[in-house]
Amino acid sequence: MNELLPFVIIGITTGSVYGLAAMGLVLTYKTSGIFNFAHGSIAALAAYAFYDLNVLRGLPWPVAVAIVVVVLPPLLALVLERIATRLADATVTMKIVATVGLQLAITSALLAHYGGQSLPFPAFLPVETVSLLGIEVGIDQLVSTGIAATGALAFYLFFRRSRLGVRMRAVVDDPDLLSLSGTGPVAVRRSAWLIGTWFAAISGLLLAPQIGLDALLLTLLVVQAYGAAAVGLFRNLPATYAGGLLIGLLTALATKFVVGSETLAGLPPAIPFLVLFAVLLVAGKRRLVEVGGQLRAPVSSPLLTPSATRVVVLVTLVVALAIPHLVGAKVPVYSNALVFVLIFASLHLLVHTSGQASLAHAGLVAVGAASFSHLAVGAGLPWLVAVLLAGVIAVPVGMLVAVPAIRLSGLFLALGTFGFGLLLERVAYRTDFMFGTTSTLEATRPAGFDSDTAFYYVLLGFAVAGGLVVAAVNRSRLGRLLRAMADSPTTLTTLGLGVNVTRVTVFAISAFLAGVAGSLYASQSLSATGTPFTAYNSLVWLAVLVLFAMARSAAPVLAALFVAVAPAYGGGEAMVDWMPVFFGLGALLVALHQAGTRPTGASEGATDAEGTGSRAAERVGAGSAAAERLAETASAHAARNGSGAPTGARLRIGAPR
Repeated sequence: MNELLPFVIIGITTGSVYGLAAMGLVLTYKTSGIFNFAHGSIAALAAYAFYDLNVLRGLPWPVAVAIVVVVLPPLLALVLERIATRLADATVTMKIVATVGLQLAITSALLAHYGGQSLPFPAFLPVETVSLLGIEVGIDQLVSTGIAATGALAFYLFFRRSRLGVRMRAVVDDPDLLSLSGTGPVAVRRSAWLIGTWFAAISGLLLAPQIGLDALLLTLLVVQAYGAAAVGLFRNLPATYAGGLLIGLLTALATKFVVGSETLAGLPPAIPFLVLFAVLLVAGKRRLVEVGGQLRAPVSSPLLTPSATRVVVLVTLVVALAIPHLVGAKVPVYSNALVFVLIFASLHLLVHTSGQASLAHAGLVAVGAASFSHLAVGAGLPWLVAVLLAGVIAVPVGMLVAVPAIRLSGLFLALGTFGFGLLLERVAYRTDFMFGTTSTLEATRPAGFDSDTAFYYVLLGFAVAGGLVVAAVNRSRLGRLLRAMADSPTTLTTLGLGVNVTRVTVFAISAFLAGVAGSLYASQSLSATGTPFTAYNSLVWLAVLVLFAMARSAAPVLAALFVAVAPAYGGGEAMVDWMPVFFGLGALLVALHQAGTRPTGASEGATDAEGTGSRAAERVGAGSAAAERLAETASAHAARNGSGAPTGARLRIGAPR
């Protein structure tokens, strides 16, 4: 038992901080309807601000702590509250994209400014030890646990008994009623964002001395609070704190039992995501009530006419054929871009066509890369056979990712897929089925196409074929089903159509294309490794794709050029380091713009109620009689609720009035 006590103490210390961070995350979600994916990056920003003030500028640590805890959170909270207000009427996907973009911008800015190497963080708390149950425990550990536990308890009492706490609960239940009492919901939400940001900043200061100053690691460590929030079902604050303690204990104990195993070394940091994934699947839609409205994405008109589109496609293809004769030694750069065209095309099918927010796409590409190496090099299969089989192997993994899509939607689907992607990265990548403990596998190119120029044309053929597959899906009945599902899954169910089958199908097609892209990526670089396919890169890809959403079917091509080609002409290493910041800010601005251009008011509600059913019915080829019955039902439903607003919009929690 004494052997476990040190791990229990470490688990309680870190678990308390996780619980504190998760409570702030749940509070802002409950009061605004925005799940802040940037919560971890705010913690990292606070830690780096302390380092800058205390180490680089020489301020005493109490002054640095005061600035980080007292001055920084209100400024950040004000910005976050304004972003949340703007996003109140946005789709769930745009809400996710906005905070993912903000996280990407903050974390990438820290990496670009301070470098990617971990920096020593000053130990501002006492480091002496005291004996506790026969174990030497650091005073800093006791202080960290005490601060986190006291903060959690004080906040719980504040939330239950204080006047402002009661108002916060009222904002969750009925913001209109709170307005009638003379209290503005915006002021209450601003207070909630202040508390949530304050908890994130404190969490960053308490975690940094334990792990060092690493922007990406700090961001992902506080992301582990997602698992604690899931234990509390994203609404119960005491259960959320208890979930943080549970995750801290399980992670610390797992560290003891996997010592010496290179294969299982990634299991302890993956435990929070195991908890997240398990809770989301077990709880399902009945117990996970999403805060905020399930609004449909606005339908935009094509930027080009069909004839103009054909001309643009033809010109693009001619330019692509001429690229090797125009760019000289930069042919590999454009070869990588062709691989990314296929990656973004597969992601575009999920995000824009079917409205599924998947954050595990990099993992699917990694499965294809590893499978190709095992088949082409390990088993000696012909190159083309290995590429296609790698895509086939990725299909069941994609269908496994689709399991959360069957039971979940919106935010919880995004969290489930993000957890799955992190599980792949932390656990599966190290196994012999993928990259193994060496982390790098050999890959080959097809016989006769060893040169960069020859292989470029092979990749161009796959990119064109992938684009044709996506175009064929979009034009088929399946494409109409996917677009209708993005508009209104309930309508499809009402029509007797299989929503779950449709979801699994689109994930399977997307996974096949992603697996093929992974094999091509490995073949282009002549090696297969998991380094380019982190879960963090899934966020980057989503942000870049959203940047070019207005280009519709051309978005994958433009996104690929932006990711793979622009850095080669970007003016040096510094520009390359700062490009992810632009990706993140661009995604945030696009999400805010789309939210700002949505129609508001009762007329929108009436339009949604009356139009969604008939539009979805038309898209899947249903008869006009069925469409009319759906429209009549929606109209009657809106009329019963008064002012033409549907019940979903009327009861939506968290939107500013």
